[in-house]
Amino acid sequence: MDYKLLKLVFMGTPDFAVASLKTLHESGCNIVGVVTAPDKPAGRGMQLQQSAVKQYGVEKGLHVMQPEKLKSAEFISELKSLNADMQIVVAFRMLPEIVWDMPPMGTINVHGSLLPQYRGAAPINWAVINGEKQTGVTTFKLQHEIDTGNILLSEIIPIGADENAGSVHDRMMIIGAELLLKTIKGICENSIQEKPQQSIHEADSESLKHAPKIFTETCAIDWSKSGSSIHNLIRGLSPFPGAFTQLDGKRLKIFSGIFQKEAGISSPLGSMLSDGKSEMKFICGDGYYLVHELQLEGKKRMGTEEFLRGYKIK
Repeated sequence: MDYKLLKLVFMGTPDFAVASLKTLHESGCNIVGVVTAPDKPAGRGMQLQQSAVKQYGVEKGLHVMQPEKLKSAEFISELKSLNADMQIVVAFRMLPEIVWDMPPMGTINVHGSLLPQYRGAAPINWAVINGEKQTGVTTFKLQHEIDTGNILLSEIIPIGADENAGSVHDRMMIIGAELLLKTIKGICENSIQEKPQQSIHEADSESLKHAPKIFTETCAIDWSKSGSSIHNLIRGLSPFPGAFTQLDGKRLKIFSGIFQKEAGISSPLGSMLSDGKSEMKFICGDGYYLVHELQLEGKKRMGTEEFLRGYKIK
């Protein structure tokens, strides 16, 4: 079967999803509908902002739907009327069964990890935070439990020792889009064999790592920990939402730096040392963390030298 004959409904919201939608559209896929988040007020003027997927869909003249509730009778009726053969989900919210089970060829999800590892909302962040040397992207079919459906294809992606989550995200966005198209073609050619994931209950509890949503407490730097784990936390949360500590009673986000191992430091953990010109470092469990990029509460993001030129440390 020619993949271009399939009627596809695409579901996604951020830039990460746009790469996949763009690849499918430019490859001649028949996208009969695009589902994305409703417009939301944002910015100082609280003006309504369209999702990245909506902007692309409208620009290309695609049929865009923005349901408030995925179980609403109106949305379900409209979705059914599109008569899609398959649905594609990339960086979207959890779907009710009435939605993901609708198309005859199922609903395919693109996930930012090598499933079954790092199931959850923030797989890229947690892979970097945990110091992984590689991660990957997986296409799989949706079923009841989140991120547990049969695997279709996957591809390994290396993680550099000093690479941050933003860099991995940008590479994965392109690789994932290409893997998605390859998956759709493979399904149409009957060349892909679905592989069941290892059950959480069957696996050793230490063998499966999870990727829960990132909360504020996740981002707080614990200076009693090793410099390498702090470095991983900082790069795993960069550029967003950013790992943070306190400086003169204000929240200080740290986006990059390097760890310097040193024994016998007498100053308290979390103490900040600076020459007032170009160097700023915090004492951690086994040395110093030398800060390169930072952002003080209420200020813009900048390098350490620029920051110290305009800030008098108390």
